[in-house]
Amino acid sequence: MTPRVQLRPARLEDAQEIVGILAQDELGGHGDQWSEATAPGYCRAVKAILADPSALLLVAQAEHGAILGVAHAVRMAGLSDGGASLVQLVALFVGRAARGQRVGQQLLVNVEDWAQAQGARFVTLVSNKARGDANRFYRTHGYDQRHEGFKKDLGLKKDLA
Repeated sequence: MTPRVQLRPARLEDAQEIVGILAQDELGGHGDQWSEATAPGYCRAVKAILADPSALLLVAQAEHGAILGVAHAVRMAGLSDGGASLVQLVALFVGRAARGQRVGQQLLVNVEDWAQAQGARFVTLVSNKARGDANRFYRTHGYDQRHEGFKKDLGLKKDLA
């Protein structure tokens, strides 16, 4: 059964629940956990995203008020494809309890609608190869796997922004 979900822009007060959704990521290995020590960094990040006019931070909220999922996207100018602008889907996570209930689909469609309204020609994303379900989800929604992704840890332990 598909839950009744309201999609809305995230607010600073959603930060703890957003981190709770991220903490359910078994494959990413990011170690996201909300605590007194980590809260300032997460709040700083949410504030920066909310202040960025080229960014979207969207939550899916259940009727009872709980955050079920989150999407983060950023609009960018592009050089290739004739200078076409694009939107990078930075993150799309759905909490365990809401998976398979079309919450991710609703978030993705909303990101795509936002991207079109921003004049973007493409939506791009990177997904861990080990995320079989997520990768099938993206293919089902028209995404082609065209590139090999790379990531390098620069060793910076604390965001200085």
